[in-house]
Amino acid sequence: MLVAASLTALPQTAVTVFEITPGVTLLGAGGAGLARSDTPEALYYNAAGLAGSGGISFSSFYSSHLGLANYSAFALTFRSAGVAILLLGSGDIDGYDNSGASTGTLSYRNTGFVFGFGASPDTMSFLPQLPIDYAIGARLKAVTARLGEGNGSGFAFDLGAQIGLADMSFAGLTIGDIGFGLVLGNLFGTMNYDATQEAFLMEFRMGATALFMDAVRATLDMNLSGSINVGLSYEPVPTLELRLGVISQGPTSITAGIGVNVEGVLIDYAYASHPLGGSHRVSLTLDFSALDVASLTNSLRRILP
Repeated sequence: MLVAASLTALPQTAVTVFEITPGVTLLGAGGAGLARSDTPEALYYNAAGLAGSGGISFSSFYSSHLGLANYSAFALTFRSAGVAILLLGSGDIDGYDNSGASTGTLSYRNTGFVFGFGASPDTMSFLPQLPIDYAIGARLKAVTARLGEGNGSGFAFDLGAQIGLADMSFAGLTIGDIGFGLVLGNLFGTMNYDATQEAFLMEFRMGATALFMDAVRATLDMNLSGSINVGLSYEPVPTLELRLGVISQGPTSITAGIGVNVEGVLIDYAYASHPLGGSHRVSLTLDFSALDVASLTNSLRRILP
């Protein structure tokens, strides 16, 4: 199990692929996303954020995880819902016993499946109207695992909520897009291996976000286990976003990222430090609600020789 532990140690030792901080956009800003509803990556953090999805989007990302494994995902989100598959695999690794003798090779594989759903009074008329904006969501996670000759599978269930407050202004400083998020993670579910059964660790997480002067976004996530995620993002122009963050969970991780949006085609990059070696991630997202093929073609003609 040491092999599995080292493979999934960003930013903590993981039981499954779901314990790795997901995505690229939000990872660059410290992996803080519980209160965010303006990104398709809400599927990975708080399903309530899917209620604010503007339309259909497809996204994928890839990372050479700590130089030890390949980590990738594919996701499709649409109005109020989303599905994703996450893939983690190490390939063949040489194994040794306590005496140093070779025990052959083994491989580690994790495949995770996610289905999330978010709703608000704007999308579901049967939900009561309240003085504040709010959304609720649920997420079902399933996973299969293989370590050497051993196999396992399991599932878990999350509940989430978000609330939004009206914009504020103090001494000329505009604060907008104020939101708070709450997730009750792994409320039930187990991981079953060939000879053992393990329960997923229940989680209680809270988050907040705010946009200052329509350009700088601050985010904060907290887990009752003691971990904290802090992130900043700066959007100097509508097509570019710069990100920086800290993940205080196990070994502290410094993250950074950049995102470019060209007519609905989003390209993102994120880096996260770790004592075992940093990880680089890249992603491609197609936002079909904002995709303008004609404008994109003209932009490429101006860029390409």
